[in-house]
Amino acid sequence: MTTVAAPPVGEAGFRTRWEQALADLEIEVERAEELLRVAHLPTPPEVAVRATWHPPAGLGPLPVPLLDRARALHARQLDVARRLAEQAAVSRRHLAATAALRARPDAVAVYVDLEG
Repeated sequence: MTTVAAPPVGEAGFRTRWEQALADLEIEVERAEELLRVAHLPTPPEVAVRATWHPPAGLGPLPVPLLDRARALHARQLDVARRLAEQAAVSRRHLAATAALRARPDAVAVYVDLEG
């Protein structure tokens, strides 16, 4: 995540801060989309970096010229969230199936050979 050291002043600075915030979010969505695409399990350090994200403070209202970009980004975030939930459900089903296979008792002989 990129942070701006000193926010620019005025209308141009206001828009610049919003553009940077949207760019940072777009990068995060791209990373999540890539993880889904390659079915990559993130490492603990990758998870820690994502967990430290905080929304930017003091941005104020979204400038109207950035509204379409923000809506498109929001739609992508919702799509990623939906796909993550679907993948989590698939993973839970796979874990349940493998646990069921492990829980089976060893095979027991059905017939006993009394003559040989």
